[in-house]
Amino acid sequence: MNITLKPEQAELIQQKLNSGKYHNAEEVIAEALQLLYQRDREYETWVEETREKVDVAIEEVRRGEGIDGNIVIAQLKEKLRQARQEQA
Repeated sequence: MNITLKPEQAELIQQKLNSGKYHNAEEVIAEALQLLYQRDREYETWVEETREKVDVAIEEVRRGEGIDGNIVIAQLKEKLRQARQEQA
């Protein structure tokens, strides 16, 4: 596969090579791809965990265990008011 890099991308690779940490451009690209893969996996994990939390919350609301939205907003406003007082 042949790719064309933007000048700023080529410069970044060159900077990494100049740092001495990498021996060639392929090492820089390989690490970048590994980091991209890791980020994507972490994002997918976060999405799945969030879906599970939403499902649990929906079930709690169906069972009548939820908190009224107006109460939550009032509690958040009070916490914000207290935080502002502490900073003053």
